Amino acid sequence: MADQEGSGTVVGVHAGPGAPASVTGHASEPFHGRPVSWVAVSIIVVGFIVGGLGLVFGSNWPVFWIGGGLAVLGGLLGLATGIVNDWY
Repeated sequence: MADQEGSGTVVGVHAGPGAPASVTGHASEPFHGRPVSWVAVSIIVVGFIVGGLGLVFGSNWPVFWIGGGLAVLGGLLGLATGIVNDWY
């Protein structure tokens, strides 16, 4: 069979269950981020929830700004710890 130009794979080649990760395209062990990254994301989510509740219930502006501050704090924590490097 001929190579598919530009794809980097050969048509008709099937990797078996013991094939290395470079052949199958899957990582050998799962990686779901570091705990500090999950803490940063949790802070951001809580900030959005608090800010949204501050808008919904009586336009409570101080609660809205507290939520916004939490979201920014979580974002800064994520940037400081290199959260963008936690992908597969």
